[in-house]
Amino acid sequence: MGQGILLSADQEVDFMVHGVFSYKWFGHTVWITTTHVCVLIVFLILGIFALCANRAMKHASDVPTGFQNVVEIIVEMLDNMVKGTMGKNASKFANYIGTIFIFIFISNISGLLGLRPPTADYGVTLPLGVMTFAIIHFNKFKYQKVSGVIKGLCEPWPFWAPINIIGDVAVPISLSLRLFANVLSGTVMMALVYGLLKWFAVFWPAALHVYFDLFSGAIQTYVFCMLTMTYVADAIGDN
Repeated sequence: MGQGILLSADQEVDFMVHGVFSYKWFGHTVWITTTHVCVLIVFLILGIFALCANRAMKHASDVPTGFQNVVEIIVEMLDNMVKGTMGKNASKFANYIGTIFIFIFISNISGLLGLRPPTADYGVTLPLGVMTFAIIHFNKFKYQKVSGVIKGLCEPWPFWAPINIIGDVAVPISLSLRLFANVLSGTVMMALVYGLLKWFAVFWPAALHVYFDLFSGAIQTYVFCMLTMTYVADAIGDN
């Protein structure tokens, strides 16, 4: 397997995940891939930002300026987005939605930094979908009780239960595949540009990065979080 973190094409088109190094674990070879490294870099970026934000808010002024202003704008934007969809239940899920929004967004736009977006790996997007699935059903059983869940599965007719079950199981798969496929498609397109055009791919691909990484990445982040909020709000019902 080749090595490297950055999107590049030395002699051929390349948009796959590469092994960086490997180690033995109970007799099995385990690879640390570009995805692991890029996820770590994203975590470091978010960790540094969180520490700086925490320090800024500890020394916050009544009239925000500079970095404090940026932090307050981000928090206010995320709070308004959650409140607009989940209403009175927004405070319970604002932290979770805000966290996955920032993580997915930074992961999606990491291509602007020369990284392979972690969300272009299904091993990253599937756990996000599974977490959402767990939160949906935790709240469904919490607010609708077992009887309400069974009743919902049997509506509008009892024989619809298998179809409703399949629909529930499909939620994490559809959420994760939608995010994965859209981010991967942009990664593949950029790899083709760099791989096929080689030395002609200078400067002007930046415009494509803005579309595939920034614009499309922001849209996919919003869609994932909006669907998550909608599913959870539906599970809670009128409670």
